[in-house]
Amino acid sequence: MQQYPSRLLEKAVEELAHLPGVGRKTGLRFALHLLREKTEDVDTFVEALKALRHDVKYCQRCHNISDTDTCDICANPRRDESTICVVENIQDVMAIENTQQFSGLYHVLGGIISPIDGIGPNDLEIDSLIERVENEGVREVILALASTMEGDTTNFYISRKLKGKAVRVSVIARGISVGDELEYTDEITLGRSILNRTPLEG
Repeated sequence: MQQYPSRLLEKAVEELAHLPGVGRKTGLRFALHLLREKTEDVDTFVEALKALRHDVKYCQRCHNISDTDTCDICANPRRDESTICVVENIQDVMAIENTQQFSGLYHVLGGIISPIDGIGPNDLEIDSLIERVENEGVREVILALASTMEGDTTNFYISRKLKGKAVRVSVIARGISVGDELEYTDEITLGRSILNRTPLEG
């Protein structure tokens, strides 16, 4: 068991080790780095984290992260409101935006259906997606979810919920390898997958 010369240092390491991909060794390295920084720089860092947790909102329309009740994408009059790209998380919005190949709006589900993880349709923002399709004049829904069994299950569930509605349902092209997540896909491949989307069958 690692021995620490200070209980305060140990507590900081414990908290940092809760971050994804950060163990106690990396947490110790981060904590010692912060100790070497100027006090005002560390204060600025801490205030930024507090503001992130307390002040960041979720867009009431698409559930993307925002500083206001409506995110910049939804508020942009130049975006194509007739097309909605459905994604699993905020990182996917950022990945697709970086391709500069999509000019519509987004809908962030907040996850994908995964019974093994206890995540069902009611745990996701699917009902609000259906409401948008029914009330916002949407003509196409692009399902841009990971090429995994869970992603395909979610695609199928959403397509069934949209069946009979006057909307085209398509999926991104399989230029992305099966099992890959969108945020780790290079921008060119992801951009082409959006542009070369195909109708979702059955």
